Amino acid sequence: MGKFCFGVDIGGTSVKLGMFSIKGELISKWEIPTVPETVLVDVAKSIEDHFTDEYLKKDCSGIGIDVPGPVTGDGIVSQCVNMHWGRTDVKAEIEKLTGLKAQVANDANAAALGELWQGGGKGYASLVMVTLGTGVGGGVIIGGKIIAGANGAGGEIGHICVNPHEEVACNCGKKGCLEQYASATGIVRLAKLAMAEGKKTTSLSDIDDFSAKDVIDAAKKKDEIGTEVLDKIGWYLAFACSGIAQITDPEAFVIGGGVSKAGDVLLKAIGKYYNEFVMDALKNKEFRLATLGNDAGIYGCAAMVAGEKIG
Repeated sequence: MGKFCFGVDIGGTSVKLGMFSIKGELISKWEIPTVPETVLVDVAKSIEDHFTDEYLKKDCSGIGIDVPGPVTGDGIVSQCVNMHWGRTDVKAEIEKLTGLKAQVANDANAAALGELWQGGGKGYASLVMVTLGTGVGGGVIIGGKIIAGANGAGGEIGHICVNPHEEVACNCGKKGCLEQYASATGIVRLAKLAMAEGKKTTSLSDIDDFSAKDVIDAAKKKDEIGTEVLDKIGWYLAFACSGIAQITDPEAFVIGGGVSKAGDVLLKAIGKYYNEFVMDALKNKEFRLATLGNDAGIYGCAAMVAGEKIG
């Protein structure tokens, strides 16, 4: 077992890299630009530049790397739209470039593993992470292991159908996905729909181009529209989490992404409805906020190769 490892989080505009001890301590972190055509070569070079007299290559446990797309259990990406990749054997390529062992995961799954290892889910062995940003993503970790699924699409929580009567299509092509309601864009959409009904007053009318944060802030001030939208978000998230719980029975749910900055008010909105949708054995699950922020991905990637027991 090595003394340290690397975690690599490939994003659309930048690649975040971190060097970690096998105990999960972040030694250093840095970023490089994402150039899709050469990103793996660039990652390999950047890692090579960080070996020193203190951190020798022979003492490295390996590299964990995530990508914004489905990843199979053997490290193959079937398609990565943001990278303009078709089928790519990321594991084999990065191992060839670096001479180090590698593990590969979807970015949302890696973030979930990171939160379980050293973040909001630390101390648990099983959790479900729900990330609320421009879209809705997530990851399922059972017994310290990522549940990637047969095609690497496990954990696509944002596209669980929570409203079969929805008439507007989601970006994925389906209708009624969780992402249409609980993402930052979905929250703004719900607020605008409620305002169009003209039945309630709201301070949001004074903001030309309001954001999801504005809606949540309005709810905190007991604004009628803000309160209504927050209640709906809680209902949809509780409904989705209850379905996930019936299959996976996690110890906890960790809520991350930009919308999670709403804090406890969001957790309370989910908790208000969750128990209504599950059998007795699944009630009173722990709902926690993510704590690692944008570093969750590199922590999760490092966890895949650190050699420490997780959970």
